[in-house]
Amino acid sequence: MVCHKIFDGHNDVLLRLWSGRPDAIDGFAAGSGGHIDGPRAKLGGFGGGMFAIFVPGDLELDLSALHAAEYDLPMPEPLSYDEGLRVTLEQAAILLELDRRGDVVLCRTAIDIERAMADDRIAAVMHIEGAEAIGPDLASLDVLYAAGLRSVGPVWSRNTIFAHGVPFRYPSDADADTGPGLTEEGKRLVKRVGELRMVLDTSHLNMAGFWEVAEEGLPLVATHSNAHALCPHARNLSDDQLRAIGETGGMVGLNYLTAFLRPDGRMKPDDAFEHMIPHLDHMIAVAGEDHVGMGSDFDGGMLPKEIGAVEGLDVLRTAMEQAGYGDTLTKKLCHDNWIAALRRIWGA
Repeated sequence: MVCHKIFDGHNDVLLRLWSGRPDAIDGFAAGSGGHIDGPRAKLGGFGGGMFAIFVPGDLELDLSALHAAEYDLPMPEPLSYDEGLRVTLEQAAILLELDRRGDVVLCRTAIDIERAMADDRIAAVMHIEGAEAIGPDLASLDVLYAAGLRSVGPVWSRNTIFAHGVPFRYPSDADADTGPGLTEEGKRLVKRVGELRMVLDTSHLNMAGFWEVAEEGLPLVATHSNAHALCPHARNLSDDQLRAIGETGGMVGLNYLTAFLRPDGRMKPDDAFEHMIPHLDHMIAVAGEDHVGMGSDFDGGMLPKEIGAVEGLDVLRTAMEQAGYGDTLTKKLCHDNWIAALRRIWGA
């Protein structure tokens, strides 16, 4: 089996390193634990991905509720701009330091990603998950862009001044009303993101927000979401959404977290891996084989026990081979589709 490197749409390594400062940054190159570090990334053939900046705030979600047969978690209150900007800059500084040390390569173009992966280095794209660091004047967006930011998620489920997030709710109807979508500030943010030719990540946007982004004419991208038809979680995508992603030249990345894989929506490591290929099959059938990739959510929650962490990625490659995907399709899913989509969006 050819080991095609995996470039994926989402990880939370920066949050983990920020939470464990200062020693955690030193440990990334030596082997710092969590789901991803430098040595284990090489073992697993992890070529890189979107390195998310996420501001936790006073995040006190009762994650034990995700073990229940049904749940609907109330989201925390919105964060202040000051806190959002402070933590975002701190996590961005960690990524810049990892780049300075040579632990990753901060990539601003698809060409950068290809070169980094060819050199056997980790390609890292700066992404923000929840735009709390951006004010209504959007000035900080331009500054972050100059620092290397190339992908923006207006919300992480918790509402911002730009949009309303999708809840952590199971079960949830595919066409359920999960509240208002983009605000007027949000529509200006989407427009500016388009002008800068950045990725606009819809993964945590609610249904109304997703379709309002579509109205703005941007390629629809969901960096780490799965198929609602197989797991009726509010975080997963309906067939109409998946179809629109393909039609607009966008991308959807398979989320490895078990609550979004298992048909029962439970965050448990057992009986989850077997659903990864069916989710890929469904997303390929609806969005098209050129618009599906990986969106692991490493360091963001519980993974199937068969994968465990980044060094376990060969288990997924083997499953794709056994499913009869073939070398060309497997390579597309592992990294070609993401790189092609980013080239379309970024223009380089």
